[in-house]
Amino acid sequence: MNRILFSSKTDLWSTPQSLFDELNEEYHFTLDVCALPKKKKKKKYFTPEQDGLKQSWQHHVCWCNPPYGRAISSWVEKAYRASLNHTPIVMLLPARTDTKWFHDYILRKARIDFIRGRLTFGNAINPAPFPSMLVFYNL
Repeated sequence: MNRILFSSKTDLWSTPQSLFDELNEEYHFTLDVCALPKKKKKKKYFTPEQDGLKQSWQHHVCWCNPPYGRAISSWVEKAYRASLNHTPIVMLLPARTDTKWFHDYILRKARIDFIRGRLTFGNAINPAPFPSMLVFYNL
């Protein structure tokens, strides 16, 4: 049973539109740093082929909902390092407070808002099997 609850065929979790709209209204994002062309949230975005990890995020207000697999630590580290140059960033992440990336790049370095309940991503019928959080750098 646990294998079913904690597994997924994909590490891509499409941002709930209402959550994005609420955040975008407040922060006025100018760049979606980790997007699929059909699911992009802003006119300016980086696709997997462009690899947002290799691009500059400076001079933008960034939205980031990265893949939730092993590469998530690279996205969190990139956001933290971009924040050192005063780049404003909001990340939607699984609330994995026991991970190295959480302790190294988020805890005491960013504002964290834990989302009450479980988000329903994209066109899913059921909510995610994990809690989520919003991480704010320079906002």
